[in-house]
Amino acid sequence: QVRLVESGGGLVQPGGSLRLSCAASGGTFSSYSMGWFRQAPGNEREFVAVVSQPSGSNTKYADSVKGRFTISRANAQNTVYLQMNSLKPEDTAVYYCAARRGASSVIERDYLNWGQGTQVTVSS
Repeated sequence: QVRLVESGGGLVQPGGSLRLSCAASGGTFSSYSMGWFRQAPGNEREFVAVVSQPSGSNTKYADSVKGRFTISRANAQNTVYLQMNSLKPEDTAVYYCAARRGASSVIERDYLNWGQGTQVTVSS
């Protein structure tokens, strides 16, 4: 079972940028599709972005972040990234990294491996 640890969250002003990282250990990283999800207070967890295995040649994004967020992976470092630009207050949430063997998915229940989450707050 792969273990996931997120980092890079924090407080940023509207219009600013953050880069989240998710370090994986305990599995063959390149065999996992990697996703980012987020959960705002009072809301259900929602899909943000996913990158395919093994090379990351395919990506998908939620409409709400398309054009502002970029997901990428570095297999040599067992790490997946989420570059977040032009941040908005509505992007405030706990961001979770998730791993799934095989084909990528935008569905939360398809993922069996989750990190502990990292808080992103967008506020002036």
